[in-house]
Amino acid sequence: MSKEKVIELLTRGGEDEAFRAKYNSASSKDVFIERAAADGYEFTVQELMQVINENGDTFDSYGNPPKRSIWIKD
Repeated sequence: MSKEKVIELLTRGGEDEAFRAKYNSASSKDVFIERAAADGYEFTVQELMQVINENGDTFDSYGNPPKRSIWIKD
């Protein structure tokens, strides 16, 4: 629905480790978007990638358990 929703989700993930873990384990962008929608965050893959790219990050995961460096932390 909007870039603002992407930023809200990435900020919450930066603050809440359990919330972040749920999204870090998403196997694809589509699964990530589905989980976001279930949590009330409506946005498109394009909006997600725009925010991630603007922040200088990538959607790639690494490590075991999987992690992403997309989260916005204060």
